[in-house]
Amino acid sequence: MPIEIEPIGRVEAARTEAIDDDWGGEEACIVLDDRFEPDALAGLEDFSHVEVLFFFDRVDPAKIVSGARHPRNNRDWPAVGIFAQRGKNRPNRLGSTICRVLRRDGRRLHVLELDAIDGTPVVDLKPVMQEFLPREAVRQPAWSKELMRRYWSPASDA
Repeated sequence: MPIEIEPIGRVEAARTEAIDDDWGGEEACIVLDDRFEPDALAGLEDFSHVEVLFFFDRVDPAKIVSGARHPRNNRDWPAVGIFAQRGKNRPNRLGSTICRVLRRDGRRLHVLELDAIDGTPVVDLKPVMQEFLPREAVRQPAWSKELMRRYWSPASDA
């Protein structure tokens, strides 16, 4: 059964290319579509963080991965299923990132460290509540920690 999702807005950001690392300190703005009143964001500024769900619209559908692959095509890392990694070439091309809320201004929500490029369609926003975060320690394999080593480094440190 097909599911139709209409974007709620778009990302405004300085970054225009999907580069794997150095997203630390990147500021972006989520601009809601005109069909939403500014009060759709009311109260979000009371939360420290927001989860942003977005659509990787520039991923070529022919490059979608449905099985296992080496993350970032690095053969030093194990081939793992697409659902065991956060790559953009996933079946529904959905991304999700928890960002710090900086401020809101009308239909504009300013955030820190959203790893989406300029023009990316945003499909939903959710406030981050402690009660929805893991209730125990997070476990992850060593390769994923190596992959993420520079992901949140500031671009100026690259």
